[in-house]
Amino acid sequence: MTTPARALIFDMDGTIVDNMDFHTRAWITFFARRGQTIEPDAFFRDTAGRQGKEILRHYLGAELDDDTLATLNHEKEVLYRELYGPHRRTIDGFDAFIDRAREQGWALAVATSASPGSARFILDEMDLQRKFDAVVVGTVDVPRGKPHPDVFLKAADRCSVLPAHCIVFEDAPLGVEAARRAGMRAVVLTTTLPAEAFAEFDNVIAIVNDFMQLDVEALLSLS
Repeated sequence: MTTPARALIFDMDGTIVDNMDFHTRAWITFFARRGQTIEPDAFFRDTAGRQGKEILRHYLGAELDDDTLATLNHEKEVLYRELYGPHRRTIDGFDAFIDRAREQGWALAVATSASPGSARFILDEMDLQRKFDAVVVGTVDVPRGKPHPDVFLKAADRCSVLPAHCIVFEDAPLGVEAARRAGMRAVVLTTTLPAEAFAEFDNVIAIVNDFMQLDVEALLSLS
């Protein structure tokens, strides 16, 4: 019997690279310039996985037009890249893990809510783009951010893999919820939140600190 096509779909920020603290610090500075104070942990839980325009409209006003949003988002992204640029590296074990997954016949995709510039900042400038069969940049490829399932369903479609045969890698509750709505199982990386933050999700099949704790063959046996 032919084995069905399978795919591993990776969120980018906080999952391929451990950068969410730098995003949060950039947002803190961005909002401080406007007289707003945000609580980091609550902000992450409420926004991780959402598109920048969704975050800006939530905090600064739903009436913001697209041109204003683009300008504001660029300001925040410049702050983030200045902070994180000297620290860019993949999460421990990631490179070996995806190389082994490729050998085992898995399709590989990225599904991120980052801006196109931020995606290039990680995937292109770190020479990661070539390792993936598909890259979905949610801010341009789908209308809605997480927890809506759009970005993961688009990645599955581009890999020609059924959602039920995809495993999502995430670090945020909104992302795990998006995977659940897409009919996909999820592996959680605790780069930003502890394991107990994901206790409510019945689609989580593993919770790990990094990719050193994962085995491709073990995941294959669960699919």
